[in-house]
Amino acid sequence: MEENDITTESTPLEMPAKLRVGITHGDINGISYELLLKTFDDPAIAQELFTPVIYGSTRIAAAYRKMLELPEFKWNKIADAEEADPSRVNIINVVAEDTPLATGTATPEAGQAAFAALERATADLKEGKIDVLVTCPINKNAIHSEEFSFPGHTEYLEDRLSDPENPSKAMMIMCGRGIRVALVTIHDPIARVAELITKESVADAIERFAATLVKDFGVHGPRIAVLGLNPHAGDAGVIGTEEQDIIIPAIEEANRRHLVAFGPYAADGFWASGAYTRFDGVLAIYHDQGLIPFKMIADTEGVNYTAGLPFIRTSPDHGTAFDIAGRGVADPRSLREAIYAAIDIYRARQREEECTRSPLRKQQPERRRKRQNEGGATENPEPTSAAATE
Repeated sequence: MEENDITTESTPLEMPAKLRVGITHGDINGISYELLLKTFDDPAIAQELFTPVIYGSTRIAAAYRKMLELPEFKWNKIADAEEADPSRVNIINVVAEDTPLATGTATPEAGQAAFAALERATADLKEGKIDVLVTCPINKNAIHSEEFSFPGHTEYLEDRLSDPENPSKAMMIMCGRGIRVALVTIHDPIARVAELITKESVADAIERFAATLVKDFGVHGPRIAVLGLNPHAGDAGVIGTEEQDIIIPAIEEANRRHLVAFGPYAADGFWASGAYTRFDGVLAIYHDQGLIPFKMIADTEGVNYTAGLPFIRTSPDHGTAFDIAGRGVADPRSLREAIYAAIDIYRARQREEECTRSPLRKQQPERRRKRQNEGGATENPEPTSAAATE
């Protein structure tokens, strides 16, 4: 079937608004289109839960559908996210028509296509055309250029989505199966990790992690476990002193701020014993210390969440999987979980904002004076805040 057989043109619709979920196609030579086709093969996902807006290419989608011999699928081709049909799977073409496919291979053209989708989706997120962002995996080597000089999505989004006058610091959090793992250092070489951790950076990570657990996951008074840097958490200074000199003082500082943090724990025993099940969050010092055990435990249900920003972005917890691209064996569950997590976090933020917003209005000055002159309450008094009560 030709591209025109699987797409329809659309005009803006006057229908009740649903949450718009923007999804970037990631690296076109990986498994992203297989995941998208399998995810939206169930029409109930688009019709009942949210409005999908894919940033990608109908031509490439058609090519993968044929390659993988998947059922016919009709995308709703639109020019702008504001035109999205709430009952359809919408797609915005952001890729040059002559962009070649090289399934299973990292190419500059695929990197450019991934960047084009990410730039457009990020701009739409900032403008409010979509409510949340879900990103399919990119190949960091392919996408790297003068325009994208970041180690990954997290650092790019921190740069693009922060308020210039009040910059936010992004935090990578992996979540799934009730586990939440945050990182002090993210995409940093192991050789630099020890020099990057300080008492201030660890204490700050604990504080930001706790705030995210409250705001984005609805966990109040979260219990956070902090891992050590060295084997056996330093063995009281025999193997290393970072625990005694940096991590323990950081935990003590967090406790003084009334945050519930424990540790440092030796990472191997902590994960192997199942101790992680007794905490609301685990703070790992470096990337592989947290992500290797997390991915083994969460399996196909893991989600990468970029916390700490004014906007919500999630992603599957896996990469481009070039080794299985085009074979039809990719599992879409992590992408589905990333979509659901973005929606859940969006709603959790709304609930937290509603719960913490004061419903009490200050008294009008003249009504307050009347109360004072009469020495009592007025008829049908308005609610008063504590600050307005004399």
